[in-house]
Amino acid sequence: MQISDLREIKGNVYPARRRTQNLAGGVAPIQTENFSLGYVTLEAGGGQVPWHNQEQEEVYFLVSGQAEMCLGEERRMLEAGQAVYIPPGVFHQITNLADTPAVMIYVYGPAGEVAHWRQELAGDLPRAGHEAPPLPEGAHPQCTDKPET
Repeated sequence: MQISDLREIKGNVYPARRRTQNLAGGVAPIQTENFSLGYVTLEAGGGQVPWHNQEQEEVYFLVSGQAEMCLGEERRMLEAGQAVYIPPGVFHQITNLADTPAVMIYVYGPAGEVAHWRQELAGDLPRAGHEAPPLPEGAHPQCTDKPET
């Protein structure tokens, strides 16, 4: 039996102020081919999965808190208990604007790591409005901070 235990998965902390723990697929204890599953904690006051796109289709499920979701040209607030579908190739971003942490689960397929993780850790994410389409009007800015060395 393969088991992933959040208490045992260190995960990665990213410059955009989130912790991502892979549960299935990629570097997770449970290896899968058709999907990846993970648990993300967005820090209060701006923790984010920055503006990016990927080849896989994906779903974000907000477990607790609330967060601003940008998808293509759309922007809206998500609340705990809501899920959003992200089509392949569409730029998207989620930002916790509240003063308490937000928790979300992602699932995408097929399995494997997505480029934006490496890009963010290297400090070379495509910037909204420059190398990538602009964020929707009124959206919280994309975090393009480079990692601290």
